[in-house]
Amino acid sequence: MTLTTTDRPTRSASGAVVPVLAFAGIVVAVMQTLLVPVIKDLPQLLGTSPSNATWVLTSTLLSGAVATPIMGRLGDLYGKRRMLIASLAVMVAGALVSAFTSALLPMIVGRTLQGFAMGAIPLGIGLMRDMLPREKLASSMALMSSSIGVGGGLALPAAALVAQHTDWHALFYGAAGLGVLSIVLTLLTVPESPMRAEGSFDLLGALGLSAGLVLFLLPITKGSDWGWSSATTLGLFGAAVVVLLLWGLMELRVAAPLVDLRTTARREVLLTNLASIMVGVAFYVVSLVLPQLLQLPAATGYGLGRSMVVAGLCVAPLGLTMMFTAPVYARLSARYGPRTTLIIGLLVIAIGYGGGLGLMDAAWQTVLTSVMLGAGIGLAYSSLPALIVGAVPASETGAANGLNTLMRSIGTSVSSAVIGMVLANTADHVNGVALPTMHGFRVSFLIATAAVAVGLLLALCLPRPGRSTVPQLRASSEEDAGLARAEEALRGFRGRVLDAAGAPVARAKVTLIDRRGRQAGATLSAEDGGYVLVVPAQGPYVLAARATGHGPHASAAVHAGDDRPVDLDLSLPGETVTA
Repeated sequence: MTLTTTDRPTRSASGAVVPVLAFAGIVVAVMQTLLVPVIKDLPQLLGTSPSNATWVLTSTLLSGAVATPIMGRLGDLYGKRRMLIASLAVMVAGALVSAFTSALLPMIVGRTLQGFAMGAIPLGIGLMRDMLPREKLASSMALMSSSIGVGGGLALPAAALVAQHTDWHALFYGAAGLGVLSIVLTLLTVPESPMRAEGSFDLLGALGLSAGLVLFLLPITKGSDWGWSSATTLGLFGAAVVVLLLWGLMELRVAAPLVDLRTTARREVLLTNLASIMVGVAFYVVSLVLPQLLQLPAATGYGLGRSMVVAGLCVAPLGLTMMFTAPVYARLSARYGPRTTLIIGLLVIAIGYGGGLGLMDAAWQTVLTSVMLGAGIGLAYSSLPALIVGAVPASETGAANGLNTLMRSIGTSVSSAVIGMVLANTADHVNGVALPTMHGFRVSFLIATAAVAVGLLLALCLPRPGRSTVPQLRASSEEDAGLARAEEALRGFRGRVLDAAGAPVARAKVTLIDRRGRQAGATLSAEDGGYVLVVPAQGPYVLAARATGHGPHASAAVHAGDDRPVDLDLSLPGETVTA
C-alpha cells in the first residue's frame, strides 16, 4: 500500500458541522421507526399476509447492518463526506420508491435502500474526529452517537401524528424531504476530511461479511414465524457460523481488510463492541413495550387506553433526554473518562428498568421511565465511540465505528426477536386476538435488566485509562486538552514537518509505519508544522510525511520511548516506504 493524502486542502470546519452531522444521524435513524405506528395495519395496506408484511421492517434492518461497516470502510478510503452524501442520496431514493407504491415487492426494495443510510452515523463520527479540536470532540461524538436513539424516539410521535391524520405514504415523502435537506446542509457546511486509509476496497471481504450477516440476522428476525427449532432457522444459523468463520480467516490474510480483526481483537475494542450489543438490547425493549402498554384498552385491567399519538408523545422523552445528555456526558468523560461514564450509564439504565417494573399504572409513570432510561442510554451510547476512537488509528475510525454501530444493530435485532417471542408466548387470546399481558411486559423489563448486568460486567473489565496501551479520549478545557497532548507526546513521537527553506508545512499527512510495513497511526501537522503521534506498542517505527506540492519523505527507523523530536524535511528524498 502506498501512502496517500488528499490532493487539495479542505475548508476549515465551521460551527455548523456538529449540528448538521447530528441532524443527518437523526434523519437516518428515523428510518428505523418510521413505520412502527402502522405496523399492525401493514398487511391490509399492502394487501398481503402478516408474515410477508414483516419483510418491510426486516429488509431495512438487514440492509442497515450490511451497509454500516462497508460504508465506514469506503469513507476511510475515499472520503467520509462523500460517502455520507451517497448514503443520504440512497435513502432519499428509497423513500421515494416507497412513497409511490402500495405493492409489497417495490415497498421492500424502497425500505432496503432506506436502510443503507445507517452508515451515515459512523461516517459522521469519523468526520468529527478528523476535523474538530480535541476539546470539542467528546460532546460532539456523544451527540452523533445518541442520534440513533434521538431519531428513533422523536419519529414515533411524529409518524403517529402523520399516519393518524393523513395518507400513510406521507411518511415517506417527509423522510425524502428530510434527506434532501440533510444533503444540502452537508454540502454547504461540512468539509471533506483529509484523512485517508491506505490500500483498496476489500470487495470479497464485503461480500463475505454481507452474506454472513444476512444468514445470521435473518433467522433472528424471522425465527418466531418459522419456528426456532425449524430446519430453516437452524440451517441458516449454522451457515452463518461457517461463512463468518471463513470470512474471518480470509480477512486475517488480506493486506487491506474490510475489518482489521487484529485491531478488533484488542481488549478495549472487543469488550466495547460486546457491551454495545447489550446496550442495543436494552434500548429496544422500552421501544417495544411502552407503546403497546399505552395503547392497550383500559378494559384489559392494565392497558392505559391512550391514542397512537399520545403513546408516541409519552415515549418521546426517551429520545429528547438522550439528546440533552451529550453535554452532561462531555463533563463526566472529561473528569472520569468514557469507561466510567459507560458504567454510570449502565447503572442508570438498570435503575430505570428496575423502577419501571412498578411504574406501569399511569401514563405519567411511563414518561418518568422514558426519561430515566433515556439518560442512561444516552450516557452509554455517548461513551461507545469515544472508547473506540481512543483505541484505533485515525485512518480506521470509520470502519471501527461502523462495526460498533453494527454491534448495536445486532443488539436491537436480538432484542426484537426475544421480546417478540416473550410477548407472544405470554399473550392472552380474546376473541381470536392475542393481547400482550402485564406479565409479558415485566418479563421483558427483566430481560433488559439482565442484558444491562452483562454489559456492566463487560464495562468493568475494560482497561482503566492509566493501563490502556492507547490513551483514552478525554476532552474538557483548552488546558486539559493541552495537558493530554503533552502526555501523548511522552508516549509517542513528536516533531515538525519542514519544507526546503526550513519553514513549517501545515496539514501534511504524517504516517506511523511499524516493523511489518503496516500503518500504525496517522495525523495531520498543525499550522506550526508540529505533529504528535501515539505509539500502539513499543518497538521500531518509520515516520513518513507527505503534503500537496512536496515530495514524500520518510525518516530512518526510530524507536518508541526516545524523547527526541523527529523532524521530517520534505526537501529530502528520504527512503521509499510502503505500508
